[in-house]
Amino acid sequence: MIRFDTLDKKPKLYNLAFLTAAFAVLIAVMAFIDAEGLSVPICAAVIAYLVLAEAALINAFIGQLRYNPYSYNTIYYIGFALFVLSLIATLVVLLVRMIRAPELYALSQILHVFLNSAKWYMFISAPFILVFSAALFVSNISLLLHERRRFVNVLGILLALLLVAGETLLFFYDRYAAGSQFEVMMHDLVGNLFAAVYLYFECMLIGAIIANIIVVRYEPEKDKDYLIILGCGLRRDGTPTPLLRGRVERAVAFYEKQKAETGRELMFITSGGQGPDEANSESLAMKRCLMEHGIPEDRIIEEDASRDTFENMKFSKEKIWERDPDAKIAFSTTNYHIFRSGIFARRVKMRAVGMGAKTKWYFWPNAAVREFVGLLTAHRLKQAVVLGSMVAAYVVMTIIAYR
Repeated sequence: MIRFDTLDKKPKLYNLAFLTAAFAVLIAVMAFIDAEGLSVPICAAVIAYLVLAEAALINAFIGQLRYNPYSYNTIYYIGFALFVLSLIATLVVLLVRMIRAPELYALSQILHVFLNSAKWYMFISAPFILVFSAALFVSNISLLLHERRRFVNVLGILLALLLVAGETLLFFYDRYAAGSQFEVMMHDLVGNLFAAVYLYFECMLIGAIIANIIVVRYEPEKDKDYLIILGCGLRRDGTPTPLLRGRVERAVAFYEKQKAETGRELMFITSGGQGPDEANSESLAMKRCLMEHGIPEDRIIEEDASRDTFENMKFSKEKIWERDPDAKIAFSTTNYHIFRSGIFARRVKMRAVGMGAKTKWYFWPNAAVREFVGLLTAHRLKQAVVLGSMVAAYVVMTIIAYR
């Protein structure tokens, strides 16, 4: 099993960048030559490049898990690795056809595969998108029946509708184009741009789902010195909600397991301030809950100034580093919240591994969607660069194809 936090160096993809630059030159050359006998070897070379790219992405993904699993890179690597895998499969089919009937397939067919790769990936992944959207829709209906009717409780429904609408729109848009060559090119350009944008968010979504599954299923090593419990809302009387109690109980279970296996005790950090409508701080409520579970008071440190997850991590780190800058740290939160919480921990330069408390089945998908939306709103520059590069690539390939 892959262990988190066992690498001190972030994995790099410089080799893949140089390889991609060389491949881009090859694509440009392909646009201007169409010599007989080159189709098969060039297609084989392109497949070889993509296999190397796939290996580099998978290796970087594994390395990222070992270095820092709570990173956008984790999402990017696995999300786009699946897209590259679909490209390899498509080109292998093309290569077989080229070998069997070389007179029917020119070099331009390879460019055609790349030009339509975003559209084809959308259609290949359509069954998953439909099943995922249906499950998301059902879980959100259940959520609305059990919880208050708030806007955040319909985010899953909106995402499900957008995903299905995107697939449907492209399917009907791409069926027919007529007019001059310029008009057909513009039609294809619009379709390719739409597919490229959809592809980006689909890769992000699938990557986030996989990354979340991995971090939720991960069990931290039993060598921790401190365990931060992240706060959330309280009841009117100042006692923990079931969601918060679940985080406390998950932390206690880890504490007891570590103590039983290694004899090593840890300190708890109860992290959460007092909201304007709360009778006491979340930190105090968690402390009382811990003591109800038999945790000695001297093993609990209160952090009652934080107002959100980022401050949970920032202020908890300060309290820990006052005592031990080299401490090994874990944090307990709800399962859907682990990944983004881990990002905040790394943002304050703290290595901490998360563990997740279970929640009701109908609550998890919508909460996971909220976390995904939260991820999209951060690191805007990095996302703009990646998305912009994808859009530019499809624009260039469309123009080249019509030359």
